[in-house]
Amino acid sequence: MATYFTITQLTQEFGVTTRTLRFYEAEGFLKPVRRGRQRLYRPGDRTRLKLILRGKRLGFSLAEIRDIITMYDKAPGESGQLSLLIARIEGRREELLAKRRDIDVTLAELDEVERGARARLDQLGPTGDLFEALEQPSPSPAAASTREHDR
Repeated sequence: MATYFTITQLTQEFGVTTRTLRFYEAEGFLKPVRRGRQRLYRPGDRTRLKLILRGKRLGFSLAEIRDIITMYDKAPGESGQLSLLIARIEGRREELLAKRRDIDVTLAELDEVERGARARLDQLGPTGDLFEALEQPSPSPAAASTREHDR
């Protein structure tokens, strides 16, 4: 007897929603058999789901994942699939390394701006609330002359 997986089993195993499985089914990645209204997934569907989710975690698009998965069933088969996978991994790695370099540059710039702001703040010394003077009403001319007279 063939082994089948229910939609509930796969959603629990992989931590995805039923909607996600139906989406991958609609996209042609998964092809469950039907027994009445119940979807039953074959071991191959389970493997494809595992590959799809791994590909998504690695940052591949669905089109790239489809290319990699479908390569297995076509000539040159598994070796072609693995060669394509390696090429996509190299490309993805380069993208991520470029992003890392951009992030490193941005972090260095933030550090530089922060050092400058802290240095300038140290030059200004303790100033208290910068907006305190703006919030207090200025004395009227009469009050100012009264204070002068009291001295």
